[in-house]
Amino acid sequence: MSEYYHNLVTKKSFEILKQLQRTHNFILIGGWAVFVWTKSLKSKDIDIVLDYLELEKFKGQYELTKNDRLKKYEAKEGEVDIDIYVNNYSNPGLPAEEIEKYAVPRAGFRVPRPEVLLMLKQVAHEARSGTPKGAKDAIDIVSLLADGEIDFAFYNQLLDIYKKSGLKEKLKALLKSMNQVPERNLNQHALSRLRSRVMEQLGL
Repeated sequence: MSEYYHNLVTKKSFEILKQLQRTHNFILIGGWAVFVWTKSLKSKDIDIVLDYLELEKFKGQYELTKNDRLKKYEAKEGEVDIDIYVNNYSNPGLPAEEIEKYAVPRAGFRVPRPEVLLMLKQVAHEARSGTPKGAKDAIDIVSLLADGEIDFAFYNQLLDIYKKSGLKEKLKALLKSMNQVPERNLNQHALSRLRSRVMEQLGL
């Protein structure tokens, strides 16, 4: 399995993430959360969800920039971007406070259930389609489908609850648009089998 980002960058990112884990209380989302579930591709940037009390602790440690357009806070350490989504302010696909409802412990982190993470990754991919980060989102989506223990009945239920039924057709379109995923050692035949299995479980 080949990596998407340079190993030195992902190693540094994970070191920062482990340090944050020791000093802060947060829910891990984004590429590193996918890695926690699938043990597939490592990530470059760090995406976390937290409350305002925890945000104040971050302000004492990092120089934060408030991004009003994307409703998040941003910090930087070298090549690593830290995106901070705050309850009752941010919406990285679902309102941040809703993500907390579905957080579970996994490998020492709090992460969303994989069905929620899949939704968040789909929203991120749609926003970043055609960019290198969007391409990584697509690989992360495939990784979750292949290895992420997705309960498709629960995924469908979430789509109904949050009125995001369109994500199901978008997932189908994304999978049809991909011929192979070398980063996951999925050739055309293997990806076709995965696509058929997912479509059957989604009732498409």
